[in-house]
Amino acid sequence: MRIKTLSILSLLILFLSCKKEQESNVATNKADIENNEITEKDISKIDYIEFFIDSKAEGITENWAEYQQLQEAITTIKKGDLSFFNDNEETITALLKGLKKSIPKELKAPSISSRITALETKLRKLESLSNLSTTSKKELIATIKDFLVAFSSFNLQINKKIEFDTRKIEKPE
Repeated sequence: MRIKTLSILSLLILFLSCKKEQESNVATNKADIENNEITEKDISKIDYIEFFIDSKAEGITENWAEYQQLQEAITTIKKGDLSFFNDNEETITALLKGLKKSIPKELKAPSISSRITALETKLRKLESLSNLSTTSKKELIATIKDFLVAFSSFNLQINKKIEFDTRKIEKPE
């Protein structure tokens, strides 16, 4: 009789302790999901060199609608809003195709095309990771950094192209 009571009591304790562990795991998972949300503060902590369009290049890029749309997307991403990537596949594809096809003639060069390709790669990676629920906050911030660095390099290349084209080199006679 004592053995039956003791075994029933130990089974009861075992079942009760298992339930508490499950509840604590659920609470931990909810905390992890809440902590995965990217904020403007998180993005402002990203360390990279940001290049902006030069005043000479602004005149060329101000009529480039796809570039302006990309800049607006960058602004919202810097605010921690990744909603640009939520079920927006068609818009992103149209943006990238338009960016490649509508390059102003002053900027048509292999170096600019290669920067657009690099930017497209980073944008696609950010899009895929932002739509996954299993992506960690650290991984997402690293991908955002890669994308911002690619955009900054794109701006730098535009500035270099305009600067190179405006140089006047005298040829010896």
